[in-house]
Amino acid sequence: MSTFESNKRRRELNEKLIKLALISAATISILTTFGILFSILFEAIEFFKLRSFWYFITGTEWSPGVVGSKFGAVPIFAGTFMITIIALAVAIPIGLGSAIYMSEYASNKVRDYLKPILEVLAGIPTVVYGFFAAITVAPLIVKAANAIGLEATFNSALASGVVMGIMIIPVISSLSDDVIRSVPDSQRKAAFGLGLTHGEVIRNIVLPSAMPGIISASLLGLSKALGETMIVVMAAGLRPNLSWNPLEDMTTVTVTIVNSLVGDFEFNSPETLSAFALGLILFVVTLILNMISLSLIRKFKEKYKINTL
Repeated sequence: MSTFESNKRRRELNEKLIKLALISAATISILTTFGILFSILFEAIEFFKLRSFWYFITGTEWSPGVVGSKFGAVPIFAGTFMITIIALAVAIPIGLGSAIYMSEYASNKVRDYLKPILEVLAGIPTVVYGFFAAITVAPLIVKAANAIGLEATFNSALASGVVMGIMIIPVISSLSDDVIRSVPDSQRKAAFGLGLTHGEVIRNIVLPSAMPGIISASLLGLSKALGETMIVVMAAGLRPNLSWNPLEDMTTVTVTIVNSLVGDFEFNSPETLSAFALGLILFVVTLILNMISLSLIRKFKEKYKINTL
């Protein structure tokens, strides 16, 4: 056998081994996802054998552990979405704005200083954010509300949402910055050559091209906000409260799951099994949000391809 054929076979074997390793990694990821789903699903089915599924997804009262306990999850998911929307309303404008500044306006020297400082926020433990929300942000919100004649509690969805938004700013900012910088510079130069201003180039060329990545970054921030527990416990409270007022105390799905699992009830009791039912619904909600986001990303990619032909 010649040296050339020996090297060729060795390269082909290496390629097969690499392909096998990558297939194994993908398979492990998929099986892990299904394992998580089934571990939640079987226990959730046990809960729905004991309590009504319809009341669980439509009921407006959550009162486990009492006589005639009720498991209506609407107040819990309402609080979850309320706090998450507030967090995204804080994080997306600030995170995207800082990403645009660092990628389009700041010099390389300024960017090298600003980006690490901004990403420090991502390394702060959530319990520290919880202290910040409970001790600093919540009292400020109460004072501001009282100044304009409104009533606010020290445990409020607004305080939790604002601090949670601050927490996910680095996620959105860092990923958006990388995506914006990856837009080909030739597109910017062509737009400048047509007489567009810098702001018009960003609005009409850069942001549409980077929109799939920006949506992905926002989705990652959304997932992190949906799964946050400590900030909500310390700043928003534990009471399931169905209200449109962000100045009132509320709770979220993850906090309720923790409360259900650490209680003094037996594992096969409805109070404990309700945690798995909540986890299953949250899993489904997250899946739906992912599908919507992927659909939006696909539309922007198709539009981008059409515009660049």
